[in-house]
Amino acid sequence: MIGTIVVLVLLLALFFYIVSIFNNLVALRNRFKNAFAQIEVQLKRRYDLIPNLVETAKGYIKHERETLEAVIAARNTAVQGLQAMKQDPGNAAAVGQFAGAESMLGQAMQRLNVVMEAYPDLKANQNMMQLSEELTSTENKVSFARQAFNDAVQAYNTYKQSFPPVLFAAVFGHSQDASLLEFEDRQAIQAAPKVSF
Repeated sequence: MIGTIVVLVLLLALFFYIVSIFNNLVALRNRFKNAFAQIEVQLKRRYDLIPNLVETAKGYIKHERETLEAVIAARNTAVQGLQAMKQDPGNAAAVGQFAGAESMLGQAMQRLNVVMEAYPDLKANQNMMQLSEELTSTENKVSFARQAFNDAVQAYNTYKQSFPPVLFAAVFGHSQDASLLEFEDRQAIQAAPKVSF
């Protein structure tokens, strides 16, 4: 009788341990999905600011229509990438597509900034200064939100790959690792800036 009780207690302990693994996997997956939702909020804010910035710039840089159209096209592509990633924030293909769209948007915005430098009246415009400040603030918030997302993804992947959760992860529907979200251009990171005096 005592042997049966010991076996039942061990089985019950094992059951609760497996349940805790399942609950931790779900909690960590929900944490990185919530972290992505925070990125989404900031990106939507940025995407809403960009058309206002372009409209303000239009009156000043009439000869730079191609640059303005490139910014709007890149913004629209990034919005589509965000919607695709929203369906499954951990999917590597969706993350890669979205990161590529964000990179294109960043390049288009850099070209717009270069063009704006040639127009001092535009830079001095109160609306342009306010929009630029809001855009910079939003960029900082996107960076913080992306870091929180990547931290949550790393915690999820680490827990899922550790022993013994690795034995149960696939059974519980957690077979694929979530992907980190990286916007930076790898070539720009690898090339050190050259400074001459």
